[in-house]
Amino acid sequence: MKKRSVNNMDLTFSLRRKEIVEAEPLVSEVRERWPALFTEEQASIICAEFYRITTVDLMHTFHVSLEKHSAQLIRLYRARCGAFGDNMQSLLDKLDEQTSDIVAHRKRTALKGLPLFLREKPGNLLKTYLDTDPEERYTKGVKVGIITVVEDDVASSNSLPTVTSVAIVLEEVFEDVCDLPTAFALLFCLLYALNIDFPKELKYTFDVIQQVLMDLGSQCSARVQSLKTKLLL
Repeated sequence: MKKRSVNNMDLTFSLRRKEIVEAEPLVSEVRERWPALFTEEQASIICAEFYRITTVDLMHTFHVSLEKHSAQLIRLYRARCGAFGDNMQSLLDKLDEQTSDIVAHRKRTALKGLPLFLREKPGNLLKTYLDTDPEERYTKGVKVGIITVVEDDVASSNSLPTVTSVAIVLEEVFEDVCDLPTAFALLFCLLYALNIDFPKELKYTFDVIQQVLMDLGSQCSARVQSLKTKLLL
């Protein structure tokens, strides 16, 4: 019988966790078996599931830690900007142009620059499309990622476009995410809670989210430990 009551999620947690860890089902199979994880309130439900696993408040911990580290991350990006090519320079230039909501822009820049700094490819994770593009393009070829749709009204290539929607892709599409940092947090949460390996091409990015921003796990790779040490300086 399917477990449909959100109120029973605590009671069925042990069974659900055993099934997910041992059977490693597809996301679609988890949805079929445990539909309460994928209701209209899916963000709060999946965050509650993350808390059951880790006893860590996902959103509070993620956003507080990101705000704490974002300024230092950006200083590290600037210090070695030339080593990361035009993409990092463009990212930092657009941050410098902002005159309002600086903290929010800084947090987005810290996250967007993280794969570049770790010498991974953000294009494998972050996809941006115009709202005039055919919708079928949005998820074509995307297995794991964050999709941002922006208005096709940018007068200058240096301007920041207006975001109309943000979604997560993890086998299926999770729409109506409020902003990019929240999308990062929820994607990490889904991978962690559903016991799915981090994408190989973005392993270090998600390791930093887990071990630095969320402070989960005791063993770091040399690359992640190096960044962790630099953030303490």
